[in-house]
Amino acid sequence: MTTVAVLVGSLRKESFSRKIANAFVKLTPGLSFDFLDIGAVSYFNQDLEANPPADWTAYRERIAKADAVLFVTAEYNRSVPGVLKNAVDVASRPYGQGALLGKPAAIISTSIGAIGGFGANHHLRQSLAFLNMPVLAQPEAYIGNSAGLFAETGELTNDSTKEYLVAFGKAFEHFIRHNAKK
Repeated sequence: MTTVAVLVGSLRKESFSRKIANAFVKLTPGLSFDFLDIGAVSYFNQDLEANPPADWTAYRERIAKADAVLFVTAEYNRSVPGVLKNAVDVASRPYGQGALLGKPAAIISTSIGAIGGFGANHHLRQSLAFLNMPVLAQPEAYIGNSAGLFAETGELTNDSTKEYLVAFGKAFEHFIRHNAKK
C-alpha cells in the first residue's frame, strides 16, 4: 500500500490542522498514513550536519520510506508555522540528497478565518518547488472557518467538508500514482 508521511504544522493538541488531518485519514482508505511528530525535530543548524542528531536521522528515514508527503497546516502571520518550516529544512538536507527531494506532495491549509490559510499554503509551495516536489495543484485545499467544523469529540461534522476531503483524497491517490519515484 502507498504510504504517506503526514506533517501537521501545528503542535497544539486540539489543533484544527490535526483534526482535519485525522478526518482526511479516515476518509482516504486507499492510502496508509504515517504521522511524524515535527515538534520532536530539533532546530536545524548546518554545523550539526557532519554528525546529525538522532532525531534528524530518524525523522529523515521515516520520510525517505514514504511514497509521498501530506502537509496539513495552519497559517501563522500569513505564512507557515516556524516548526513546519524547520521540519522541511531538516528533511531537505544534506543538500541535494534530502528525504523530500522529488516526493509527490499535497497541502491542506486551514484557518479559523474565511481565507483558509491561503498564505501558508502558497509559502509552503515555494519551499517545495525548490525541493523539486511535485505538489497537487487541483483541487486546492483551503479549509476556512475551521472552528465550526467539528464536534466536541473532534469528529468532522460538516458534510460538504467531508465530501471535499474525499474528492481531495482521490485526487491525491491518483497524483501519487503518476508522480511517485519509480
